[in-house]
Amino acid sequence: MKVNLRELTDDELTDRLEAERKELFNVRFQHATGALENTTRLGQVKREIARLLTIQHERARARKV
Repeated sequence: MKVNLRELTDDELTDRLEAERKELFNVRFQHATGALENTTRLGQVKREIARLLTIQHERARARKV
């Protein structure tokens, strides 16, 4: 079940972003050591981080206006 990111609170978004960044570190490490079997996972994690950052920036910008 995929969660709608826009429904998450700011704290939940921050926690999810931190978890995704840890996952990216792990995937990059596996890729560097040749242990990564699913190479598309690298791009998936990067896109998820980008989505989370986009939502955070949109919310920050909305607060300023």
